[in-house]
Amino acid sequence: MAEETVPSPRKRLRRIMQVMRQYHFLSNFYHQKNPEEVCQALEKLGPTFIKMGQILSTRADLVSPEYIKALRKLQDDVPADSFASVKKTFETETGKKISEVFKTFDQEPFASASIGQVHHAELKDGTSVVVKIQHPDVTKLVDTDLALLKRAVELLKYVPTGITVVDPVKIFNALSDSLRSEIDTIQEAKNGVEFYRLNNGQSIIRVPKVYFKYCAPKILVNEYMPGKSIKYLANASLSTNPEQAKAQRQVRHEIAQVLVKNFLRQVFVDHFFQVDPHPGNILIRHLSQDEAQTDQVEVEKKLEKQIGPTKISYQQEKSLPPYRVIWIDFGMMGRISPATADGIAKIVLAVNSQDIHEIGQSIIPMCEQVGPLDEQKFYRELGKFLRPYLNAGLAEINFTKMLYQIVQLCQNNNLQIHSQVTMLVRAFGILETIIAKLDPSLSMLEVARPFGKQYLKQHFDLRTQLDNSLWGSYRAVKNITQMPGKLNTFFDAISDGDARINFHYADQENLMKWLSRIVNRIIIAIILAAIIVGSSLLVEGSTGHPHIYRLGVFGYSLAIIIIVTMAVSELIRRYRKYRRQKKEYGKK
Repeated sequence: MAEETVPSPRKRLRRIMQVMRQYHFLSNFYHQKNPEEVCQALEKLGPTFIKMGQILSTRADLVSPEYIKALRKLQDDVPADSFASVKKTFETETGKKISEVFKTFDQEPFASASIGQVHHAELKDGTSVVVKIQHPDVTKLVDTDLALLKRAVELLKYVPTGITVVDPVKIFNALSDSLRSEIDTIQEAKNGVEFYRLNNGQSIIRVPKVYFKYCAPKILVNEYMPGKSIKYLANASLSTNPEQAKAQRQVRHEIAQVLVKNFLRQVFVDHFFQVDPHPGNILIRHLSQDEAQTDQVEVEKKLEKQIGPTKISYQQEKSLPPYRVIWIDFGMMGRISPATADGIAKIVLAVNSQDIHEIGQSIIPMCEQVGPLDEQKFYRELGKFLRPYLNAGLAEINFTKMLYQIVQLCQNNNLQIHSQVTMLVRAFGILETIIAKLDPSLSMLEVARPFGKQYLKQHFDLRTQLDNSLWGSYRAVKNITQMPGKLNTFFDAISDGDARINFHYADQENLMKWLSRIVNRIIIAIILAAIIVGSSLLVEGSTGHPHIYRLGVFGYSLAIIIIVTMAVSELIRRYRKYRRQKKEYGKK
């Protein structure tokens, strides 16, 4: 990618088509098979496609678990741009020279990915920072690729592809919005500022400060925070010394608890959360002795009260351990509404009670109804699906697979789960994997349960509930007093023959379709019989009348064509039904 110019749309289209043909991209992706081939195609097609693949890996509502697993491994290491190119980009975007802003600036980047590269630097006051600079022409290349993909997706609806697993139009729209947001450095800077304000200083949580005045559409300047990926701590072997091993387990337990509580705070309090909390976005930093002394206490409780002219202040402090958990990378963030947060808290409590009907009632408001919904059928299928999970331990649950199956179950019942909810559940699953490695005895659901109860308690308005209860009691009493009159009216209607009772069969719509198909076939059979009998009479009585004979033969031919068409149509319908049942059985 380094310093390449953007090809013309025609050349770029040829290149995209060539790679897609080579890896059978459309067929594989449409039917969600051979994810490795799709990943190879994305890597060959460059930044736009790599980034779209990485974004797709966070969307369990759009692709299968096998695809998510493969897409997470997408490699986006690219050659770095020259320092001359970096200087030009910086000066063009900010209108300043690097020497005017920074005391020092490393010419060689310490990381380079598909969208940009990152350099160490120092501000004029000596503050260590990291500077992320986009590669030249990334925005132009993304715009070109998205324009070409939009045209291609619009044409796909005219191409017969058989049974498909995904909706390409829906996927393109979701990815297009996410990708444009991802390459918008100013939006990433705003996300970083907000996340810093909400989370920095919460217990041992630290967040790099964003130096917004130095940021530009292709430039991001963050505080430098040294640390190692949390995976090194999670994968490190325990000491053979029992005392040291106990201390190591205690550290891991404390870090795991802090991570869970902080993530729950992001969701239920801030409604602004890290979408992809993989180990690369969570760092662990062990403090030196000097650092530990300057950053060793946290205010747990603070109380201020004015009594007359006297102001009384009280605060309770807690000593912090000599390590910090650092969140980084805020390109992709999720937001949920307070109402959605309430709904998720209710689902957590419903799962705790193992009440399938209550779980279903909590899930439905999280979805958009896109067709007729048979709630009883939905509850039956949900119960059949959830019971094995309710009896399993969290360590045995594959969250990505479970979420994909829930999405499919909802889709089969004309319910479309909101994308932010699926992104949140998947983020919960990724974090659960880290927690399980840090402390297998700690369950995120166990930590989430009291948090959910506390959240609902805080949002429980006793006065409103009492008002609702009183109003409900008043209506109930009023209805009871009116019951005798209503019964008299009902019996009068029955005796006069004016009453009518409607029965609704649970699968009535499918039954009516089946009956309609049977009736249509009977009618066609009667018409065919009439054509055959009529044609036979015409042929028999056509001696010396060639036109009547041809008319009889035409009737025979028409009858044969209709019979063959019906037979082929029935075979195709049965084959598609067999394929669909086989696919559903394979998922189970």
